[in-house]
Formats: sequence, structure tokens, C-alpha cells
Amino acid sequence: MQEIKGPSFFIGKDSEELISFGSGQPDLPPPEEVYQILPTYRDFKYGLIQGQERLRQALTAQYPKSSKEQFVVTNGASEALDLTLRALFEPGAKILLPTPYYYSYPYIVKFAHMEPVYYEQDKGKIVFDDFKQKVKGCKAVVINSPSNPTGTVQNLETLKKIEKLTKELGVWVISDEVYKDLIYVRENYLIKGKHVLTLNSFSKTYAMCGFRIGYLYARDVDVINRVIEIKTHVSMNTNILGQDMAFEATKVPREFIDSQTKVWKSRRNLIYEGMKDLGLDLWKPEGAFYVFPEMKNPSKVVSDLYHLYNIIVYNGAWFGDPTRVRFSYALDEEKIVEGLRRVKEYMGKEYKEN
Repeated sequence: MQEIKGPSFFIGKDSEELISFGSGQPDLPPPEEVYQILPTYRDFKYGLIQGQERLRQALTAQYPKSSKEQFVVTNGASEALDLTLRALFEPGAKILLPTPYYYSYPYIVKFAHMEPVYYEQDKGKIVFDDFKQKVKGCKAVVINSPSNPTGTVQNLETLKKIEKLTKELGVWVISDEVYKDLIYVRENYLIKGKHVLTLNSFSKTYAMCGFRIGYLYARDVDVINRVIEIKTHVSMNTNILGQDMAFEATKVPREFIDSQTKVWKSRRNLIYEGMKDLGLDLWKPEGAFYVFPEMKNPSKVVSDLYHLYNIIVYNGAWFGDPTRVRFSYALDEEKIVEGLRRVKEYMGKEYKEN
């Protein structure tokens, strides 16, 4: 069987027989409004490196007392993180990351020629005492709430303590909030301060992954200007059609987002209860669309499920936790039920021999 070394093995794979609990890509459609501009769309020239003005202006509605000058529109949130880290570059600097982490974080830090270091989480929750010790001497810290891969939402008290501590220490906070609209337990808390750099995307909230529209929001305009300068030389403007479609998405009533969140919550309940019935140890997600059960020999689980049962799951080791497996529930309930059936069959056979 072909060795599966990372998520790139699975990205883009699809078939009628395949059940994919892998990619964090919503299967729900974007709002219909984003397509209505297509019959008359005729723009073709380069756009502003910082992003189209009307989209940046529309984004200010989500961030109190913000201005369009404080945003840069990027090729997804991944480019926003990449550009932000390069704008903060300092030789030998340390960037503090959560563990488990989104699988690209350590790579992007290393590509920016800085050093990733890690703070602990307990069942997906930040261990603040550990964080407090490790943040000292770091250039920046990444906070991801709601989290990929854990599905956890950080406690308000913890976020406010981090907000205060990092301000006192002069440490940048890079707040990855791509799942901020997919929360089941409370409203999102926007970490505040001039030292906070917020990343977001249209990929999850509006199911627009392939459009690659993300953004950076920062109150520090010097950082914004450095990001624009770097972006000028690496990717220039972000896709202008995608930006105009994203602009249309900003007009969609809040009910659209709320209705999708209800779907995610229903699926969360289905897969969580199904995995508990299988005897797996996991916590109940509070946001995003992932469960992260503990399983023995995750590498073999990932390989067996794909090659023998036509199921895609992601190895927890790719996220910094080699004791778990990540399942995305961004697929319809019928497929979740069938996928759980296959997992149950696997656990009754090959898994016993792991």
C-alpha cells in the first residue's frame, strides 16, 4: 500500500465510493448572491495590492472602530499568516504555537526563517501557566479559537489574560479566527489591542474555500504597510473576481450564517455520539467542524481506513499529536452515518491488531 506522508496525499481526491472525513472544506454551498454578478462581470485589470476598497470597507462592519486602511485582502488566511510572519521577521525570533496546531503553522514559521516553539493545551484548552512561562522572549504567539484540529473554543477568561499579558510583554498576538462564525457555545471574542493581528477568511463562514479570499486586520498600520510591500513582490493583488464575489457575500443576512451553523451543530452531535458509541475517547467540539478522538497507531489507522475502507481521515501527528486522528464532519449526515458504519467494521477487525 502506498505510504501516506501528509495531507497533500488526500487533497483533491474524490469519488462516489469515498467517504472523506479529511479536508476542512464545507460541503454546504456559498450564498447564491455571490454568483449573481457573473453574467455581467467584465473586470480584468490588476487590482489594488491591499485589496479592493469596497470589500475592505465592508469588512469594517465586523470590527468596531476599524477603517479600510487596516485590512489587507490575501489569498486565503494562509497567505495572511505567511505575509504577517515575514513582516514581523527578526533573526532568531521565536514564534509560540499551540500544540496540537493547524498542520501548516510550523512550516510557515520556518519558511519565514524563525523558530516555532509550543505551548500546551489540555483537551484543546490553553494551559495558561505553561503559556505564561513560554511566551516570555517570543516575538509573537498564535491563538486559534475555534481551533483546527481540536474544535475547542478558548475560555473568555484565558483569552483576556493572554490579551493583557502579551500587551505587557510587547509580544504580538496573531489571532487565527477563520472559524469565528462557527461557534456553538457563545459569541466570538475578538482579541483586542494594537499588538493584535487578526486573520480571517471567507472559506468557512461562506463556504468559499476555492475562491481563496482571506484577510489580515491590524490596528498597527506599520505592519499593514510592510505586508503590502511584501505582497507586491510575491503575489500582487488577490483575485479581483473572488474579491467582488466576497463583497457580495458580506451583504448576505446573518440568518444565512446562523442556518449553516445549525447544520454544523447537528452533524457535530451525530458524529460525537457515534464515536462515543464506538468507545472512542474524545471531547465534544464547541466550534469549527472537527472531532479529534484518541486512537492507537494513527498512521496505520489512516492507511487502513483509506486503502481498505475508502475513508479519508487525517493523522493527528500532522497536527502535533501522534495519539489522535482528526475527523472533519464537513459532509452530509448520510455520509457521516455510512462512514461511522465502516469505522465500526474496521474497529471490529483490523484495528484490534494495531
